[in-house]
Amino acid sequence: MADLSPVTLLRAHARHAPWNARGLAAHATALVDAAAMRPTNAAARASLSARAIRFYVANGLLDRPEGTGTAATYGYRHLLQLLHIKIRQREGQTLERIKPELVELTGDTLERRVATALAPALGAGSDVAVHRDGELDGVWRRVHVADGIELHVRDDSPASSSSAVVAIREAVRAALGREDIR
Repeated sequence: MADLSPVTLLRAHARHAPWNARGLAAHATALVDAAAMRPTNAAARASLSARAIRFYVANGLLDRPEGTGTAATYGYRHLLQLLHIKIRQREGQTLERIKPELVELTGDTLERRVATALAPALGAGSDVAVHRDGELDGVWRRVHVADGIELHVRDDSPASSSSAVVAIREAVRAALGREDIR
């Protein structure tokens, strides 16, 4: 089975880049919400939007995107920065305290911190060995999708790669967001 560390699982999200501001906001919101981190204040409860992303860029919290206006695109580093902002806000930190942290963090350190904070949402550390009649039936991964919903993927399945698990989980989350199937 592939490396299923939180960092590896987070890196699987890079394949969704580049995003426009709205797409970046939606992707980051889905990850933070899936981690079930309780907001500690109004700023942390505020939903991400394209406007919020432009605000963060204008105030030096996010790197400038490629392009300008509606043609602006955001990459994986922007996702990491945005996730760090929302995680730290949910921990009770202000933007004034978060800004210097973002300047000091290298890419690897930022990635590790975000991955560690989001590990439950990424499905890391959730392998379960299943025994039947005293024999090992395989190792199953439990992947959190949403409150009360999880996927189970056996390690010898063709769908057990990190990228496949992330794609399946995100497809289920997208389906859950549809009004016609709630």
